[in-house]
Amino acid sequence: MITITNLSKTFNAGTPNEVCALDNVSCTIDKGSFVVLLGTNGSGKSTLLNAVAGNFFPDSGKILLDGSDITNLQEHKRAKYIGRVFQNPFSGTAPDMTIAENITLAVRRGRSRGLGWALPLSSVDEFKKRVKSLNMGLEERLDSPIGKLSGGQRQALTLLMATWLKPKLLLLDEHTAALDPKTANKVIQLTEEVVSKDNLTTMMVTHSMQQAVNMGDRILMLNNGKIVYDIKGEEKKRIKTHDLLALFDEIRKREQVDPTTAEMLISNYV
Repeated sequence: MITITNLSKTFNAGTPNEVCALDNVSCTIDKGSFVVLLGTNGSGKSTLLNAVAGNFFPDSGKILLDGSDITNLQEHKRAKYIGRVFQNPFSGTAPDMTIAENITLAVRRGRSRGLGWALPLSSVDEFKKRVKSLNMGLEERLDSPIGKLSGGQRQALTLLMATWLKPKLLLLDEHTAALDPKTANKVIQLTEEVVSKDNLTTMMVTHSMQQAVNMGDRILMLNNGKIVYDIKGEEKKRIKTHDLLALFDEIRKREQVDPTTAEMLISNYV
């Protein structure tokens, strides 16, 4: 379970470029819940994900993961508990290292390191078995540099590595945004399979209305650094794309955004 209490963050405070990215955000995410973070550009959804990941420390508030305070825990120390897949398929991996070597690093995430064989022979069979589950034919290419793979193959492997140790929390940062539709659908399918199989607590940022409707059990919609809608339970099961568009339109009217800008913002989510 993750508990976020009164979390606030302002960038460039006291300057003309001051931005209040998170404004007293509070929410509790139950163990095994799959939460979709939705909002227009600058709404705070990615900032909230980055705060949980440890990219920066908040100005105020607390973040608890399974009862442990990680608010001021450095990012690399959170890696023991948190798995993450980035938007860019070339982030989160070492491109010049092989598939097997990258997986080995993922397996040792959060552990002490010393001298020894980088890839024990006993691990090869397990690596092949789990990579084969991706159905991409990569199990016979463990010695290939991961940087030579396609974006979809690399993103699928990154997802596998991020969840290899069954993290307490999985963060998905628009992880299909850079992929073509067919490949994105494949990665989404893999995502749903691994999250369901291991009952992973998950937070996913997306710009896709369809993903928000079809995936997860809860939607948190942000605007101006605040959670403005919390959609869960039966409401989440019933919600459709046009319902989300109506909520965005309601935000537009509330903020008195001009129609042209609103149309451009909403089109990003269709």
